[in-house]
Amino acid sequence: MMKNVFIIGLGLIGGSIALNIKKHHPFMNVIGFDINEQTRNKARTIKVVDQSVSTIEEGAKQANVIIISTPVQKTIDILYEIRDIPLQKGVIITDVGSTKRYIVEKAREILPHPICFIGGHPMAGSHKSGVEAARSHLFENAFYILTPTNSEEQKQNVQQLMELLKGTKAKFHTMSAEQHDEMAGVISHFPHIVASSLVHQAKKSEENLFDIKMFAAGGFRDITRIASSNPTMWRDILLQNQEVINDLFSKWLLEMERIQRMVQKEDAKGIYEFFSDAKQFRDGLPEKQKGVIPSFHDLYIDVPDNPGVISEITYYLAKEKISITNIRIIETREDIFGVLQITFQTEYDCIQGKDCIEKHTPYQTYIAK
Repeated sequence: MMKNVFIIGLGLIGGSIALNIKKHHPFMNVIGFDINEQTRNKARTIKVVDQSVSTIEEGAKQANVIIISTPVQKTIDILYEIRDIPLQKGVIITDVGSTKRYIVEKAREILPHPICFIGGHPMAGSHKSGVEAARSHLFENAFYILTPTNSEEQKQNVQQLMELLKGTKAKFHTMSAEQHDEMAGVISHFPHIVASSLVHQAKKSEENLFDIKMFAAGGFRDITRIASSNPTMWRDILLQNQEVINDLFSKWLLEMERIQRMVQKEDAKGIYEFFSDAKQFRDGLPEKQKGVIPSFHDLYIDVPDNPGVISEITYYLAKEKISITNIRIIETREDIFGVLQITFQTEYDCIQGKDCIEKHTPYQTYIAK
């Protein structure tokens, strides 16, 4: 029977997992470790964990489940450290990294049989970070990918891990580490490269277009929002998933050459189909939900440029206790409905915000899809 869960790394993800286990399995002892002593103490003080330890060995040797919530390269170092610790019989070890093949291969190489390692990737996050931002419902309705090294041998352990984490209300999927990395490469890793490259292109254009930042505050700012992600994390992800990334580079270059030829040849039909096919596929995607790239729930409001309009809207939202993440005036508005953009943390908050504003004001609203 599982009694002790040991979480290594008490940031947003590790802290949120700890809170969720504490909430849904109150009989369990949640032990936490973080390399930062202040974080360890804070996690214990604000009751994210039941107990904090000053060494990995102290927590690992009493754990039935070990959850490593650190960057992938650091996870490898931790696996080497765990290897030499006398662990509980039947212990399950999992991680939360954004790449899976590298970590699964290293776990198989490092950990002696019969220690069970199950790769994990909860596809959720927040604009906030740190243990103080942890919340038990972070993973609700998010995809949570598990990549066991051998699905048949580890079937029972996978079920145990899902049972431990079922209170998250995440959508669990099992797949191979290779499938995970290919999927993440297409819908997350490569889009981050593209977004960052667009930002670099705009930055280089500043030499001749001095006011470009001002005009880029509309749609360009939105489609490149993910370029604001942690550069250290993305450096490691690209290095660890480089085989998939290199393949996507080749395919992307071919696609760019294809549309470039259409423009050079003034192929109106081909250009139209290029955008039409993309629109059709994009419009057919499921409704916005938690995925690999964090979702932002934006509400656009068509307001007049009158004094007090913003304070009026925020007053009604505050009155109904609806929390917002960001608010801004949009000046460049091609294909965007509304002058005021309010970003909410959840879809529920966004819908509530829309209803609130329409109930109390005459302004038209539109939820970005």
